[in-house]
Amino acid sequence: MAEVKKSPSGGGRAPTGGRGGGWTRFVTARPRLTLLVALVITALAVLAGGGVADRMGSGGWEDPAAESTYATEALGKQFPGSQPNLLLLVDTGTAGVDRPAVAAEARRLAERLDAEPGVDGVGSYWSTGSPALRSEDGRRAVIAARIAGEEKDAAAILDRIAPEYRGTHGPVEVTIGGGLAVRHEMQTVIQEDLLRAELIALPVTLVLLVMVFGSAVAALLPLGVGIVAILGTNAVLRGITEFTDVSVFAQNLTTALGLGLAIDYALFVVRRYREELAAGADTHTAVRTTLRTAGRTVLFSALTVAVSLSAMLVFPQYFLRSFAYAGIAVVVLAAVAALTLLPAALVLLGDRVNALDLRRMIRRGRASSASSAPSASSASDDPQASGASGDGAGGAGWARAADLVMRRAPVFAVLTTAGLVLLGLPFLGVKFGTADDRQLPATATSRIVQDQLRDGFPGNPGGTITVLAEGRATPAQYAEYRERIAGLDGVGRADGPVTAGAGAGRAYFTVVPEGEAVGADAQRVVGELRSVEAPFDTAVTGQAAVLVDSKDALAERLPWAAAIVVLATLLLVFLLTGSLVIPVQAVVLNALSLTAMFGAVVWVFQEGHLAGLLGFTPTGDIETTLPVLMFCVAFGLSMDYGVFLLSRIKEEYDLTGDHEHAVRFGLRRTGGLITAAAVILAVVMVAIGTSRVTNTKMLGLGVALAVLMDAMVVRSLLVPAVMKLTGRFTWWAPGPLRRFHDRFGLSESDGPGAPAPEGREAAVAGR
Repeated sequence: MAEVKKSPSGGGRAPTGGRGGGWTRFVTARPRLTLLVALVITALAVLAGGGVADRMGSGGWEDPAAESTYATEALGKQFPGSQPNLLLLVDTGTAGVDRPAVAAEARRLAERLDAEPGVDGVGSYWSTGSPALRSEDGRRAVIAARIAGEEKDAAAILDRIAPEYRGTHGPVEVTIGGGLAVRHEMQTVIQEDLLRAELIALPVTLVLLVMVFGSAVAALLPLGVGIVAILGTNAVLRGITEFTDVSVFAQNLTTALGLGLAIDYALFVVRRYREELAAGADTHTAVRTTLRTAGRTVLFSALTVAVSLSAMLVFPQYFLRSFAYAGIAVVVLAAVAALTLLPAALVLLGDRVNALDLRRMIRRGRASSASSAPSASSASDDPQASGASGDGAGGAGWARAADLVMRRAPVFAVLTTAGLVLLGLPFLGVKFGTADDRQLPATATSRIVQDQLRDGFPGNPGGTITVLAEGRATPAQYAEYRERIAGLDGVGRADGPVTAGAGAGRAYFTVVPEGEAVGADAQRVVGELRSVEAPFDTAVTGQAAVLVDSKDALAERLPWAAAIVVLATLLLVFLLTGSLVIPVQAVVLNALSLTAMFGAVVWVFQEGHLAGLLGFTPTGDIETTLPVLMFCVAFGLSMDYGVFLLSRIKEEYDLTGDHEHAVRFGLRRTGGLITAAAVILAVVMVAIGTSRVTNTKMLGLGVALAVLMDAMVVRSLLVPAVMKLTGRFTWWAPGPLRRFHDRFGLSESDGPGAPAPEGREAAVAGR
């Protein structure tokens, strides 16, 4: 038998098999106690996390420290009528809004609304005569008001008063809309869609897991880990809402990552456990080996995903920060469950983890019907032939694919890279905007109100820019300032001032820009308004101003977020591999895996292709924070798969010192596993993508595409091609860093002193 070579990187490295030994002994020695404690904690999490969605908000896209945020809050307090968030759309049918009976009923409704606790700034067409509050056909008009207070308090007031005003009142029909109603309905729709997504994802995922594992018993284990992670994260988010705002959108990420990562980790752990059993190990030895090897990789993978998601904490918008809260919590809990509950369950199950193996039943049936063909029977009994089992024992097809890719490495590297770049080209034309009511389905009540305002009322209801003026000024100074801003290029009309009273020193002006509400011209007008000299302090707000400030906040902090992701990835992958080349490869290839996602986001959701099929309303832009969110989530998931592959390549390279064999072996052992995990995660993300809210649809479908591209293109084609081209230089690191890695690095290997798994020497000798 040929000698099994040792990698130069392994020389002098202390065995790592003892790391985490105490924890391993505890889990394997007290499995029932471990499961009992976990059951109690999960039950407490269910109680603690109950009603978490009701405490979440549906906004969070604004920078809380921005000028526009300050102006909006100040206007809401000082001029509540200037910032209405509640609209009653009064429809008269064919009667007309100026008929005496209609006017009398509308005034009665307005007076009644004005007397409601928590409602300020009530105004209407019938009290002001403003043509902006009357439809062009004269059949509909608006009563506007503002519900004061924090988002949750305002939503509670809306819930209380809405049934009293919605519906028929004498000669008029009232429909409720406005920004508050839009956000409240969006929250309700998201909760309904999330429940439907879970009902879709769970049974489909279970079927796929049975197909991957063969065993129905083994298939239930990842679902159990995922459910524990989701319930635990809901409890964590419930606690966080006591201290800060959390977006309701974060629940979608909780479900997706809770199921997806739990399945990834459980697949990896159970596959390694079954591999050890197949090699002849007893139950306790197999679990201990699994925790020392695959367990360390799972822990390492969870750390890389959590770091990618933590980058969103540098942004001020609570929409993005909420995904960091949810993502970090669910990743940590999924890893903890996979490394505690799963090993405990495996100890108790033993080889019964393979019970109810549906494929084995099918194979036996085929064998009995073809008993005259012994080769079929022997093939089915060969562990190397059962590559579909998910235990990593087979994978001959992946080995052949790796050989093909490495033989034509330059061709695969160039063509794959060019194809990914081509798919990402539409993102060069991205236009950023703000989320509005068109995120909702066209049948949503608050969306219907906003559509009627957009299409049937004069002016541009969503495009008004408001300038808050603070400081004493004379009427002449106010008039002069109004003339200055009215003369700016791109301004259609400037009105005001509306003052808070004689000598109060507070007023506001309204500016209607020409063109789109948040288009490039409107954003330019915001900048010019902020540069106009005035004898008082000014602050500009409105949709265009919010967009400008949000883009500035993202641009200011994006380099910090990117630095966190890149530097952490470089460090963590170095600790895993001991190479300086592989971390750079990981960052570049992960970024390439996201190009198709970003190109599809623009082509589909901005430009509107497939809008009819997917059921959304294209607005011609992408909400500013979505690409940042999708990058952090998809990059983290790509690293998850990258760690799985690199850990097996590193393990084999340490054992044999043969670079090409290690790449082939790593792809053979993890190719089917990664692909299965990616397909299952994509199913979960597509279920999330069935949401009726456009941003959630974009997140789910976009990340699903990124995951599939990473697993099926980058990990299968680009990684082996690039590693073939870099050859043994792939593992290079200077001496000091190599010694640092020998002391502190992590890998799935048990260490150079560990015996090779059964049959490995023969496999190496037979090359």
